[in-house]
Amino acid sequence: MKLSTRDAVSYFARPDPDKTGILIYGADAMRVALKRQQLLAALLGKEAEEEMRLTRLNGGDLRKDPALLLDAVKAVGFFPGPRAAFVQEANENSGPAILTALADWQSGDAQIIVTAGALKPTSKLRKAFEAHPNAYAAGIYDNPPTRAEIETTLSETGLALPTGDVMAALSDLAQAIDPGDFRQTIEKLSLYKLHDPAPISLQDIAACAPTSTEADVDDVLMVVAEARAHEIGPMMQKLIAQGANPVGLCIGAMRHFRALYRAACDTSGRPTIFGPNRDRMLAQSRKWGAVKLETALTVLTDTDLKLRSAGQHAPGMALVERAFIRLAMLAPR
Repeated sequence: MKLSTRDAVSYFARPDPDKTGILIYGADAMRVALKRQQLLAALLGKEAEEEMRLTRLNGGDLRKDPALLLDAVKAVGFFPGPRAAFVQEANENSGPAILTALADWQSGDAQIIVTAGALKPTSKLRKAFEAHPNAYAAGIYDNPPTRAEIETTLSETGLALPTGDVMAALSDLAQAIDPGDFRQTIEKLSLYKLHDPAPISLQDIAACAPTSTEADVDDVLMVVAEARAHEIGPMMQKLIAQGANPVGLCIGAMRHFRALYRAACDTSGRPTIFGPNRDRMLAQSRKWGAVKLETALTVLTDTDLKLRSAGQHAPGMALVERAFIRLAMLAPR
């Protein structure tokens, strides 16, 4: 069965111990790893490794010895509690061994937890989990964490759920940095607030937030927001040489302009923008204004849809560069 993004959030927090297993796949290895860690902790508990209720296998090893996974699934444990056989870095070459284990699985066997990179809809491995009546397939995409995911991360680290501006600031931060960095920031925040009963404040977040993000991407976004159109081409060539992803670059631009839009619409006098470019971004938000920022977000949303369209054949980075130049020309002088 195929898990939707919304259903996957609740399932990773409360997995069903009676299921055959789950395939977690996606292009971002960090996002996949975080979801896998969350699921295994919820399914097996913290003592699974010590009690030998978790068997770790590599997808490459299954090609050499296909029986490894089935042996792990059928093995009888010495300790009570749920068991799992975890296969990491699976691919089509390790698919036959995984499909055999799925077919031979019976109630009482160890769950089959598989992680993989990006898989096409035609992948035999993906189709097997999606078609299985008692197993799941969950795709992890490069989308910012949802509010539910942020709340889950806070709860797991023992932090009380904030409200209002503080929660909005955490949402902004989650969209500005990688999932692994956000998780580390929350863990740092939990240590920072140890033995402090006061609610999380904006000052606490600022003290624990990373001091910088990816400089090259930040640089081109600053150039766009500050209407320096003549500098966009050379910077895009540099990003292309570094292997930048057009969808990721477009998502980063949407995060940047959403932050500017929230700051432009802020009525509290304390707009929540973090990072070393905070002062420049506040100046950008004042210069653009809410109306033009809405137009900018529409341009970026249209570009993102084109990049993800199955019928799109134009070079992705060319589409992003065109959108950036259009925004720079739109920016107030």
